[in-house]
Amino acid sequence: MNKVTDRLYNGIVKENPTFVQMLGMCPTLAVTTSAINGAGMGLATTVILTLSNLFISLLRRFIPDKVRIPAFIVIIASFVTLVQFVMQAYIPGLYNSLGIFIPLIVVNCIILGRAESYASKNSVIPSIFDGVGMGLGFTVGLTAIGIVRELLGSGTAFGIRIMPDSVAPISIFVLAPGAFFVLAFLVALINKINIGKAKKQGTEPELCKLADCASCQNTMCQGSREAKEV
Repeated sequence: MNKVTDRLYNGIVKENPTFVQMLGMCPTLAVTTSAINGAGMGLATTVILTLSNLFISLLRRFIPDKVRIPAFIVIIASFVTLVQFVMQAYIPGLYNSLGIFIPLIVVNCIILGRAESYASKNSVIPSIFDGVGMGLGFTVGLTAIGIVRELLGSGTAFGIRIMPDSVAPISIFVLAPGAFFVLAFLVALINKINIGKAKKQGTEPELCKLADCASCQNTMCQGSREAKEV
């Protein structure tokens, strides 16, 4: 049970894909013009992430190592197609709003990353909750960004008028630059909170260190390259 709760906490808080790992930036910046869009994309990704983790964990002993990445992509793409059909049939408004970003979930680095780093190496139950935790963390991140952008840019949240009519909306927040501004502000706020907690507890804040990059599998990352050279 502790391992299950640890996977949920890890995905939602400790290694939140949006605010900590900075993964899945394409949908994060593109679809969060409203809170509903952010929540919809996050929940769709959660379903796909959970199901793909489940099946990859079940099949991990049968998938040859040399073709594991293509096999993972086939599994993920199958679930993306199912979710796409369901959304198109039952929530066409949200489906049309998210557009091309639903099929692009196939190449979302969060899903493929969890398949490679966790589901393919662990048993079914922890893999399921790892998918749920990471998916909910992604949903929280997208929804939070969507709420701020919609509130400042349109004066509403989830389509409900919040700001008085006398307050003029700041239209830049529903445009592309607004996504960068809001993401940067929320990440800075979370970092400030974490540093403040660490100071109160007399511990070091969990920041990226060069030594941590040595075990990273991302060969394109400059930190990983430098750590392995050292």
